[in-house]
Amino acid sequence: MYLGADLMYVGGALLLGSSIGLLVGLGLVLLLGVRIFGEEKLLANDLDGYEASRHRVRYRLVLLIW
Repeated sequence: MYLGADLMYVGGALLLGSSIGLLVGLGLVLLLGVRIFGEEKLLANDLDGYEASRHRVRYRLVLLIW
């Protein structure tokens, strides 16, 4: 879901040729990155077995990157 949103924000601005839209899109990508870290922390604290799953699944957003 997050990767799709990131692609939509940045890709839409690039397709339209909007430099302001690209800046806004990149800002939204950064905000989603902050949200991902918050969710990871919440899930690790509140969900049993999430920590084990987190060690099994190395990449959560982009394969071989993050």
